[in-house]
Amino acid sequence: MRFLLTGSVVAASTIMLFTSGPVLAHDYNLGSVTINHPWSRATPGGSKTGSGYLTVTNTGPESDRLTGGASPFAERVTIHASSIDNGIARMRPVEGGLDVSPRQTVELKPGGAYHLMFEGLRAPLKPNDKVPVTLRFEKAGSVEVVFDVAAMGAGEGAAQHDTMAPGMHQNGPSQ
Repeated sequence: MRFLLTGSVVAASTIMLFTSGPVLAHDYNLGSVTINHPWSRATPGGSKTGSGYLTVTNTGPESDRLTGGASPFAERVTIHASSIDNGIARMRPVEGGLDVSPRQTVELKPGGAYHLMFEGLRAPLKPNDKVPVTLRFEKAGSVEVVFDVAAMGAGEGAAQHDTMAPGMHQNGPSQ
């Protein structure tokens, strides 16, 4: 009986480990920097650009700076600022990187002030694709994360739903 109970616990633990992987793998830590839920939207065929979204939290006592990234799926990964100027939406590269102050969180989100730009896409991004991107921070260094690709037009956090465990929920409003 004891062997059966121990075997059941080991089997259940193994199943949980392998089935919870995507949930655990969607948050990344690099020193005092945490990257949460990187995701992107699918792109139309022939598109040479795509956008990336995520949340960066700096738990440390010093500022750090997200300076850019690299991916085998794109020629460049840059940070862009978005703004509305006289009713016209504009984007511009963020020169020198994006500051993440001590004990602060910065959201790169659809309709927000910042997002990542995947420039020179080598192939369209399709729903359910997993896109590896190496993010570079001035102090913390580099970390490879995986962006989940949601359908075109998906709202903020849409890609999270495929990887969340039962009972987990998304915080904040969708756009």
